[in-house]
Amino acid sequence: MAKIPVMQAVVEVLKSEGVDTAFGCPGAAILPLYKAMEVVGGIEHLIVRHEEGATHMADGWARTNGRVGVAIGTSGPAGTNMITGLYTAQADSIPMICITGQAVSTKLHQEAFQAVDIVEIAKPVTKWAVQVKEAAQAPWIFREAFRVARSGRPGPVLIDLPLDVQKQEIEWDATIDVPLPVPRVEPHLPRVERALDLLLAAERPLLLAGGGVILGEAHEELRELAEYLQIPVQATLMGKGALDEDHPLYAGMTGIQTSQRYGNASFLESDLILALGARFGDRHTGDLDTYRGTRTFIHVDVEPTQIGRVFGPDLGIVSDTKLFLQAVLRLARSRNVTRQPGAWVARVRELKATLTRREDFDNVPVKAPRVFKEINEFYGPDTYFVTAIGLYQIWSGQHQRSHKPRHYQVCGQAGPLGWEIPAAIGVKKALKNSDPHAEVVGVVGDYSFQFLVEELAVAAQYDVPFVLVMLNNEYLGLIRMAEDHGGYDMNYEVDIHYDLTGSDNVKIMEAYGCSGRRVTQPGEIADALAWARKQAEATSRPVLVEIMIEREANTANGVSIAAMREFEPLP
Repeated sequence: MAKIPVMQAVVEVLKSEGVDTAFGCPGAAILPLYKAMEVVGGIEHLIVRHEEGATHMADGWARTNGRVGVAIGTSGPAGTNMITGLYTAQADSIPMICITGQAVSTKLHQEAFQAVDIVEIAKPVTKWAVQVKEAAQAPWIFREAFRVARSGRPGPVLIDLPLDVQKQEIEWDATIDVPLPVPRVEPHLPRVERALDLLLAAERPLLLAGGGVILGEAHEELRELAEYLQIPVQATLMGKGALDEDHPLYAGMTGIQTSQRYGNASFLESDLILALGARFGDRHTGDLDTYRGTRTFIHVDVEPTQIGRVFGPDLGIVSDTKLFLQAVLRLARSRNVTRQPGAWVARVRELKATLTRREDFDNVPVKAPRVFKEINEFYGPDTYFVTAIGLYQIWSGQHQRSHKPRHYQVCGQAGPLGWEIPAAIGVKKALKNSDPHAEVVGVVGDYSFQFLVEELAVAAQYDVPFVLVMLNNEYLGLIRMAEDHGGYDMNYEVDIHYDLTGSDNVKIMEAYGCSGRRVTQPGEIADALAWARKQAEATSRPVLVEIMIEREANTANGVSIAAMREFEPLP
């Protein structure tokens, strides 16, 4: 078998694993890999302006197409800059590989320039962190990294490459090499039978779709089971889009932040919850005693240690969500059991029609719910959205409708500010072959916008168009609300307004070769969105619609799903 540079073997592995785009920043300690990428070809590379941006781009890419995203950096601070992105991917179960360069092996103990033990630093926020110590191991470590990233509960892997290892040659033949098999977790049939028995015995059951339904490509089976047994469906924030929100069985979201009034009400009236790939996050459950009540809980998750992590369910089932739903459907049909729409379905629809929140405000400054009314009316069901953390994310969860899986991307558990711009780049690049004309929209806050704003240069350089809809209150709005209504009785160090308008975000866009428009009247929003769509198409670059909203507005919130505080007048 002929010898080739080891990094060429690595690039061949990346390509065969489905990687056609990588996001990174070259440096001296990773140049052999970059040389191999140049020689082998076939992987588009975008030069980022910050390594954290690379991780969020790879994250958005992976969330959209279901493949393993790749971010590349050099040694030292490149790796430490990636930690936030690794944490975000781990928290939301996103398959991703971060590749870092490293000082030569013989210098690691001598405090060489930019030599840091990135493997130990990354271990708490990865499924696997490993340094390649022998060149012949490199292709196999990369194969295993892809298998680990995809297996069970997906997540990130970090691979550290010492410079001397990267420069070696190994025996490798790409023509006889394939990805390692990824096992799927089958459900145990007696537990499937018990789950169906409990479902059929319940009077007011709900299906709860978590992010595992989307990651497991189980949305069709979810809809099929819901329709076959006439069981209403709720979604967690990470499960948003698992069922079309216009579907007659959609019952909203439960939570103490991103929720609907009818979602909380229907949950409180339920007697059984079948949770699918959901982790029972604290902003979903709120007060656990209220959330649990006297309900029966069935928890299905591909990761065994997720079951019982927050509370012990009545029945736990370790399974891939798609395989579990298929098994339940087969069993129900073999028993010839079904349910007709009854009083419970009618009751959920009544709650959905009556327990709503207002969006038709004409106030100036603009009230945030009006922004989402305009978004819902302007953009179609095929639009891809990204959003991060803050009041605008909570308003989005409460008011923004989603219709398809993988079309609403949100960094749910980690919530890093600045995620939207790089994530939108990743989403758009993931669609370059399957749906190149798809619209991508980032819903951002004025503070988050500035965290990784430099990645606009990446979108401009590589002609990556998307629209940013900014809700600008010139505040750290979520923290101001926590200070004001969380028992602190203060408004301290959260006001970022200065001069007449604070940061001129339109000029910031223009400085990067992009464009933007500021909106102050609710009646101007639709026209601005239409302009932004045309401008993004014409320039093939990001476009900002900055909407000046009410400065000290609050979202509905609480500590219990039974005791939410509503700050706006209700319909």
